[in-house]
Amino acid sequence: MNKPVVVSEETLTEPVVVADVTPAAAKAAGPAYIVLAGISFSHFLNDTMQSLIASVYPILKDTYALDFAQIGMITLAFQFTASLLQPVVGHYTDKKAQPYSLAIGMASTFFGLLLLSAAHQYLVILVAAALVGLGSAVFHPESARIARLASGGRYGFAQSVFQLGGSFGTSMGPVLAALIVVPFGQGSIAWFSSIAFLAILVLWRIGRWYAPQIKAKKTATVQAHPDAPSSRRVAVALLVLVALLFSKQLYVSSLSSYYIFYLIDRFGVSTQAAQIYLFIFLAANAVGAFVGGPLGDRFGRKIVIWISILGALPFTLALPYAGLVASAVLSVVIGLIISSTTSSIIVFAQELVPHRFGMISGVFFGVAFGIGGLGAAVLGELADHTSIEFVYQVCAWLPAIGLLAVFLPKLPRHAR
Repeated sequence: MNKPVVVSEETLTEPVVVADVTPAAAKAAGPAYIVLAGISFSHFLNDTMQSLIASVYPILKDTYALDFAQIGMITLAFQFTASLLQPVVGHYTDKKAQPYSLAIGMASTFFGLLLLSAAHQYLVILVAAALVGLGSAVFHPESARIARLASGGRYGFAQSVFQLGGSFGTSMGPVLAALIVVPFGQGSIAWFSSIAFLAILVLWRIGRWYAPQIKAKKTATVQAHPDAPSSRRVAVALLVLVALLFSKQLYVSSLSSYYIFYLIDRFGVSTQAAQIYLFIFLAANAVGAFVGGPLGDRFGRKIVIWISILGALPFTLALPYAGLVASAVLSVVIGLIISSTTSSIIVFAQELVPHRFGMISGVFFGVAFGIGGLGAAVLGELADHTSIEFVYQVCAWLPAIGLLAVFLPKLPRHAR
């Protein structure tokens, strides 16, 4: 944690530039493992609280006699701040770095949870959900930048460690809601504010590490690498990467949201058994997200993107026609393969626009993931009008969008 990597700014008003030191120097320094562990743990805490919102919908619906449209408005309030504001936050921190913004943003989550636990009016519930989402919007762009700073040149590995915390956090929210909120009621949500407080302490300490990395001084204009793609190719590549991440996230969301109903409807399994099958898929999903980053560091991110998106296609096409045991096996294979692309896509995008790390991270963490969530809602409407089996027959073709990877440029060797 005592090996600073200088982030240069133009008197704190120009875009923040993460100075990727020479590969030899980066490898010599090595990753700052304590920082990576801290930022991953914070991601775990953040996404645990974030996933808690949807998990308490049944309680809020029964307590306040809300209809589905009002539940949808709570989701909109949360998603607007948690997803759509991320590029805005990232753009601002690109121009003026805020070392302690992560801790301050987590304070928004802290107060949001307290407000949600005591809310007795619908409007107050909306405000509480928006506050929790705001904390998440502040967290993701800057934490992705810190993960890269602490990577020691192993950018994919660092991104995978960061993603691992979020994956486990997402899976923990519903479990904690079932164990705590359902038995003890809405007021018990306040207990989760202790998680936010713990995250504030961890992020404040990380902010103390991050602050010396920022050096306010005038620097020469950053020169583009001679082999770097043109601005037009960069724009096309970013659109392709958004489409690829959207296809991946939409397919994962379809399994996360409707896999239980699919198994119950087709095979007649119990709810408890279906939840076990879903956990198996989510576990494979988390492992794949962790493994993909180091593979990108070793073999190149474009290769990993090709294999992880298109490589899942044969298995997704087979899933709607498989038996129960085969479906479980296929879900594991799909989770391992398709989730390995997340870190490579995000790091590839960061390397395309190295002076806009916050904004790019915000776009991919916020907009792409948010659109994937909205797409899952559309799939629900489709299932209502057709069948859940038809939805999976349609979703099976989503990895074919991976063919768009042919439009990704070849990055300079140091960026891979």
